[in-house]
Amino acid sequence: MSENPGAEHAAAMAREAQGRTRGRDVRVLARLLPFMAPYKGYIGLAVLFLLLSTAATLTIPRAVQQMIDHGFSKENAGLIDQYFLFVLVVAVVLGLATAIRFYFVTWIGERVIADIRKALYDHILKLSPAFFEVTRTGEVLSRLTTDTTLIQTAVGSSVSIALRNLLMMVGGLTMLFITSVTLTGLVLVAVPLVVVPLIVFGRIVRNLSRKSQDRVADTSAYAAETINAVQTVQSFTHEPIDRSRFGATVEAAFATARRRVVARAGMTALVIVMIFSSIVGVLWVGAQSVLAGTMTPGELSQFILYAVMVASGLGALSEVWGEVLQAAGAAERLMELLATKPQIEAPANPVALSTPARGHVRFEHVTFEYPMRPGISALKDFSLEIKPGETVALVGPSGAGKTTVFQLLQRFFDPKMGRILIDGVDVKSANPSDVRARLALVPQETVIFGDSALENVRYGRPNATEAEIRAAVEAAQAAEFIDKLPKGLNTYLGERGVTLSGGQRQRVAIARAILRDAPVLLLDEATSALDAESERLVQVALENLMQKKTTIVIAHRLATVQRADRIVVMEEGRIVAEGTHRDLVAGGGLYARLARLQFAGLAAE
Repeated sequence: MSENPGAEHAAAMAREAQGRTRGRDVRVLARLLPFMAPYKGYIGLAVLFLLLSTAATLTIPRAVQQMIDHGFSKENAGLIDQYFLFVLVVAVVLGLATAIRFYFVTWIGERVIADIRKALYDHILKLSPAFFEVTRTGEVLSRLTTDTTLIQTAVGSSVSIALRNLLMMVGGLTMLFITSVTLTGLVLVAVPLVVVPLIVFGRIVRNLSRKSQDRVADTSAYAAETINAVQTVQSFTHEPIDRSRFGATVEAAFATARRRVVARAGMTALVIVMIFSSIVGVLWVGAQSVLAGTMTPGELSQFILYAVMVASGLGALSEVWGEVLQAAGAAERLMELLATKPQIEAPANPVALSTPARGHVRFEHVTFEYPMRPGISALKDFSLEIKPGETVALVGPSGAGKTTVFQLLQRFFDPKMGRILIDGVDVKSANPSDVRARLALVPQETVIFGDSALENVRYGRPNATEAEIRAAVEAAQAAEFIDKLPKGLNTYLGERGVTLSGGQRQRVAIARAILRDAPVLLLDEATSALDAESERLVQVALENLMQKKTTIVIAHRLATVQRADRIVVMEEGRIVAEGTHRDLVAGGGLYARLARLQFAGLAAE
């Protein structure tokens, strides 16, 4: 083992992230416009009050100029009260307009980000399992949380602040020209000295922001993986290595974030120094004009205030620009995710499955390779017909392709060659939802959601009544332990069903499949986690359920499939034998060898 597994792990993640697309520019934020379009009225009101607050701010220097040039004299002493009252009214208007603008802008940010999160989640649920074979779950969760938060900051405040400061700059520059063309010309000469560093540093910040988000995604991915398997981590006393690896990813994220912060800080400092150095030089020239009598003190004061507005606006713009660029990088990654096309989609004109459903399943010369294992066929020229109401057991060693049959039948993947039919319809020409609605699955690894027992069973048919749920629970022999829970069916089962034993979780899954009442039943080691007594009870429930349904059973324990109508023996993606238990044992071969090994072990026990 390496002396520093954490550093090696962080380096591996860094190499992986180098392949990700980097942010280009803020134009990617325009792709958020469809999410903002429904709220044009709110955006219009936000812009209206933004203009009003900007106009109020730009009015103040003009009032100060009039007060200095005309109010501080004995002849016009009465005007000073009017000037101060005017400034007070402007301040009230500014405060109200700013508050209302803040409300609308913040509301828009919260509303748009909520819509984006819903759209992302909806889209993620449509993606095929092939996507999740190459994309870590933690990275997807990072898109839903970290990146959407960055966009919320931009849409809800940064863009508004940037627009306000941009308007202040444009309005301030206009008033500078009106006040003094000469001094304004000197200001404009200094602008390139500020803009060029802003552009250069902006590109650096944008690239570092993208890298920083990648590192945060790495951290989330590793944490999600280890936390979901925390019992395994603790069982193998793997905590020191996992701490080291997680610490390395956190430090890598911090190092990248620190480089981004340094770049932003440097950009802000340089821009502010350049701005105020230029202003000091320009004001020195203005002071000379006042002394020469070509400019009044009020005009110089007005020019100073407008120059400060322009300078502070540009300084704030340079600071907010970094946040906007960071949001642009996040938006780009979200748009990439939203643009990801599911490999399995409903055709434009799906063929309806026949009604009533019969449960006729047929595989015709199917060949399939998993995306992560190109060149290695999970199924090779696989053909199998299962008639309505027939029970077929798939047996064979691990890697024979049994689970792949279930994956293709549910259309999580499409075969490379051949076709799969349900009730005479090619599943590729039907809507995947219609295909899956005809299937009920009891998986080998039972999934229990962090909800009540009732809702976990109702997952099989969301519109089921409580009486129907109760009947399914009793049929699955699950009432025996559910009734003993503190609140019965309404008892919270904990995340991933941690409060239940393996056998109990499996009986909940069987109840879920019973409630679904689909014409085709898929049992993947449905009794593998049960003790002998529970297995006997569940077998009775399953046999009653299977009488009217087409059933495909995957089982390594041959004792559970002896009463199947037909047993299909698979090896390396092919069918090597078919028949009843008695015929296959008599015929020798792979099944006879598996049966001999298992039953010899049972006899020894």
